[in-house]
Amino acid sequence: MPIPKMLQGMRGGLVVSCQALDGEPLHHPGTMALMALAAKNGGGVAIRANGCEDIAEIKSAVPLPVIGLKKRCYPDSPVYITPTMDELIEVGNAGADIIAIDATVRKRPQGATVDELVHTARELFPDALLMADISNFNEAQNAYDCGFDIISTTLSGYTPNSPKLHGPDFELVKRLVLHFSKKKAIPIFAEGRIRFPEQAGKLIESGAWAVVVGSAITRPQFITGDFVSEISDRLYKSQSGRCLPHV
Repeated sequence: MPIPKMLQGMRGGLVVSCQALDGEPLHHPGTMALMALAAKNGGGVAIRANGCEDIAEIKSAVPLPVIGLKKRCYPDSPVYITPTMDELIEVGNAGADIIAIDATVRKRPQGATVDELVHTARELFPDALLMADISNFNEAQNAYDCGFDIISTTLSGYTPNSPKLHGPDFELVKRLVLHFSKKKAIPIFAEGRIRFPEQAGKLIESGAWAVVVGSAITRPQFITGDFVSEISDRLYKSQSGRCLPHV
């Protein structure tokens, strides 16, 4: 099948994840809409958003495609990104252009399966595209077989079946691009621990269709923490005599 026009417009671009969880200072639909507008003005090609209120608010304020998801934790499963039919329907009804779903092989809550979620989404929201958030190559292949429109490396490093890395999973992106480019059928989005523009550029050079960046742009507490950590490390080294400044 040809690549949908909406995805063609994202090629080589930056998707900005505008999310703030309950309890964080910026947790408010209006704030996320302003974040999304700032991302659009900076050149972002799409927005990734969590929760029905945020999705709807962003859709009304920003003329960009919205990748919607709903994070909800269940006691019987580690899966929390659009984990069941309930969240899928909420996200679809909120107007998401693309619905992001955890497509890992882990046990899902309420006995749901990835196949069932895809089937339901196609029936209820035929105009929406589906994004598979995966953590490794085998999950990507399964997502392709299930009929997803996009594969994203969102969960690499966050499951027991993926490597724990400090930065992006460049190798997974390269492997997926090489494998699926032969099929010419499904875009690979790079997401996860992308902190610097150079990393985003390298991922695009590796063949990623688009890159998704969240915390490094839209979560000030994490950005502040990175600065504080670097300052503290350097101060410690200086005081311990390992990195004395020239006087």
